[in-house]
Amino acid sequence: MSVIDPNGTETKNYHGLYTGMKNQKGWGEKTSALFTKSIFHLHNNEYPNELKIWNDAPSDLEKNDLFYLPVDAVIITIFKNIQPKNWNFKSVNKIIGKNYSGTDFEVWDDLWFWGFITQIGTGDGRKMDWNLNKYWTLRESDKNPKMIAEIKGKAEQFLSVLRESTNDNKTYKQYGLKA
Repeated sequence: MSVIDPNGTETKNYHGLYTGMKNQKGWGEKTSALFTKSIFHLHNNEYPNELKIWNDAPSDLEKNDLFYLPVDAVIITIFKNIQPKNWNFKSVNKIIGKNYSGTDFEVWDDLWFWGFITQIGTGDGRKMDWNLNKYWTLRESDKNPKMIAEIKGKAEQFLSVLRESTNDNKTYKQYGLKA
């Protein structure tokens, strides 16, 4: 899985793939991060071997290799609720990268799900609340009323933690995150 960067340097890691994709017209940071993560999982025994598209894709993340959280408006809204400031793809990934590396980084992907189903509206006017309609739009979500009730309860717990962190930054610091 060789990737040649704009300087003509060949890299054989996932950070190089991310950078290469990001430099393509129409590919932004989030899409490149999602693609890179998908390629990593496709080539690391999580899917049948016949689905692999590169024979030489690294099977592990090396110490100097990087993953990025595919940050979008949903995740930025969550971070703004925790600590009001001008969050973006780079600043969110930088702060998470201070405390997480390799595939451990992926635990933060869950933020998107919980943020998606607990946000109503768009842009800076988003309201943080359970959004059943968004839950229903998730194709693979379990539509059983008992499961929806369970997910709603977990979403309300998520919102409670978020509201507590909005009142003060103790939650932010409790998890070892530094601005």
